[in-house]
Amino acid sequence: MAEFTLELNDDQKQVRDWLHGFAADVIRPAAAEWDEREETPWPIIQEAAKIGIYSLDFYAQQYFDPTGLGIPLTMEELFWGDAGIALSIVGTGLAAVGVLANGTDEQIGTWVPQMYGDADDVKLAAFCSSEPDAGSDVAAMRTRAVYDEAKDEWVLNGTKTWVTNGGIAHVHVVVAVVDPALGTKGHASFVVPPGTPGLSQGQKFRKHGIRASHTAEVVLEDARIPGHCLLGGKEKLDERLARARERAAAPGGERVRNAAMATFEASRPAVGAMAVGTARAAYEVALDYARTRTQFGRPIIDNQGIAFQLADMRTRTDAARLLVWRASWMAAAGRPFEAAEGSMSKLYASETAKEVTAQAVQILGGNGYTREYPVERMHRDSAIYTIFEGTSEIQRLVIARTLSGMPIR
Repeated sequence: MAEFTLELNDDQKQVRDWLHGFAADVIRPAAAEWDEREETPWPIIQEAAKIGIYSLDFYAQQYFDPTGLGIPLTMEELFWGDAGIALSIVGTGLAAVGVLANGTDEQIGTWVPQMYGDADDVKLAAFCSSEPDAGSDVAAMRTRAVYDEAKDEWVLNGTKTWVTNGGIAHVHVVVAVVDPALGTKGHASFVVPPGTPGLSQGQKFRKHGIRASHTAEVVLEDARIPGHCLLGGKEKLDERLARARERAAAPGGERVRNAAMATFEASRPAVGAMAVGTARAAYEVALDYARTRTQFGRPIIDNQGIAFQLADMRTRTDAARLLVWRASWMAAAGRPFEAAEGSMSKLYASETAKEVTAQAVQILGGNGYTREYPVERMHRDSAIYTIFEGTSEIQRLVIARTLSGMPIR
């Protein structure tokens, strides 16, 4: 177990600087164009694949960094470049983690490489969990998976929404209900192979921010997939369901913590790191503007009203990063989040991104309200951090319930 430290090692510094160079030279110059086009930036993803950023090997190296800082460093630098393009680059990782967390070694070896493809034939993957009536309330999920024993196939029906890369992905990972009586404990994850009949893209969403990231509905209509596409396998699922039924029948059984919620808690620092990247970008633009913009014969940073805002922006951004790093290190070290430290990091970083980008717009004044300057886009992008992977309200609920000892459902 690595000791907690705020000093990056040489390898981490090298990766950070490499990512920053890509974000500065490739992502940021293209950000405004792809935001306006509201299309997946395939050329940028391919550039990332050519140099090894969009690859299974790179993300595996960062994921297994013993300090836990590989992923947050990656997210901060890419999202410093642009949130929409960065999400297009890292969105496949959501599905990959779903397979890594639940799949067998054979399933991991089969499906995860297909999610990325290679530099000459880039592929995407999509993780499908949310539904029109089941966002924060995962217990309301309705997508069903029914096992056809005669054919050893699973039949999936339902509609997923807010899916990053939904419908355009090569591989989809779908969370579905296999036993409605067990609530969230009756869920399972499935890989839907490319070209599966019955899977289609529904509505593509036109969004307030992160416009370069494709977000759409995924519709499943009698989509049949082979039995081996159940992540973890049928035997493991049957054992898990049997244990869940026993616990539900036992006194106090309903208070067993939901495993899916625990998984979300462990992944939330990565979203916090995305928010830190956007906040830092907006702060830097505002700082540079305040140093060069003159009013009444002097730079506006000489005014306390502006200088104090910048001081608060930098303080909040650094504090958010520290919370993200703490939670990331704890997760890598196997330390339990006894005070919901993962949710703390996501909550504070998300709210910080919204506040800091709003202050940046204010410091730039009229210029900040136009698309000639990037803070307008950063402010729009920042809104998503308080919504996806658990709203700020849900994060506060998780933290409060953890502190009080109540179960997290």
